[in-house]
Amino acid sequence: MLKDKVILVTGGTGSFGQKFTEIVLREHSTKAIRIFSRGELLQRDMEIKFNDSRLRFFIGDVRDKDRVLMAMDGADIVVHAAALKHVPICEYNPGEAVRTNILGAVNVVESAIIAISTDKAVQAVNLYGATKAVMERLFVQANSYSGKHKTKFSCVRYGNVSNSRGSVIPLFREQAKNGSITITDTRMSRFWLTLEKGVDFVLQSLEEMQGGEIFIPKLPSVLVTDLATAVEPTASRVVIGIRPGEKCHEILITGEEARHSVEFENHYVVLPEHPFWKTRLFSGEPLPEGFQYSSDTNKEWLSVEQLKELL
Repeated sequence: MLKDKVILVTGGTGSFGQKFTEIVLREHSTKAIRIFSRGELLQRDMEIKFNDSRLRFFIGDVRDKDRVLMAMDGADIVVHAAALKHVPICEYNPGEAVRTNILGAVNVVESAIIAISTDKAVQAVNLYGATKAVMERLFVQANSYSGKHKTKFSCVRYGNVSNSRGSVIPLFREQAKNGSITITDTRMSRFWLTLEKGVDFVLQSLEEMQGGEIFIPKLPSVLVTDLATAVEPTASRVVIGIRPGEKCHEILITGEEARHSVEFENHYVVLPEHPFWKTRLFSGEPLPEGFQYSSDTNKEWLSVEQLKELL
């Protein structure tokens, strides 16, 4: 479906955007990929790294609606991955988080198809999660307003991406050089997702989407203490307490959402509760009453040995 298509990626110089670009350029005969982001240096580095004539670069901010509309002109598919994502930074800069994560989403919603969301949008305990929860609602209900344009809007929701920019693995590796690793809470668990799997899942969702769905991959869980052991088993651990806005466990589907969700072999789909637009209901298996998809009650876990291999 990507053959001869023009794809726009907002936040295109981020961890997801770069991996998405790498895979699409390598595996698909797309016409062009437009990289939309604020950083000229990162764009220049990306241009040198990929050296592909199908890449186009647009300096801009999703807060600037005129620039967003210009970048989207003629695009067939829009992957909206731009966001302020670091929880403590969003907590201390709430206005900036709202301007980028909510008002920015409003600016792209008329043309975007897939929006990248997060576990923190589920039962949000921090501002970042709250802004992403609003973003999900904006994209789902945008299907009510696309009208004659026939644009379809869906979301992909997943948790922290392993080894992405700003994630805990680079932090643990750096701390381990000094012989100790900081742990916020010894009970903490997370889903395990690589950048490659995240990109593959977005591409799969593009194929399946009808409009209004939230796609959620099935993932293994890890204990953060096991991850620290896999990075450096001899390092001591210092428990520092949960940071402001941080969750002990990731939740990707709540019990309330489970009532209008379906299960497939490798993923779940949260269906829209009020589809005022024409949509095809998915044929997956309904979820049992009381189901919740949480990293601490997950059926699949990675051992320290498996984590060492993956790292």
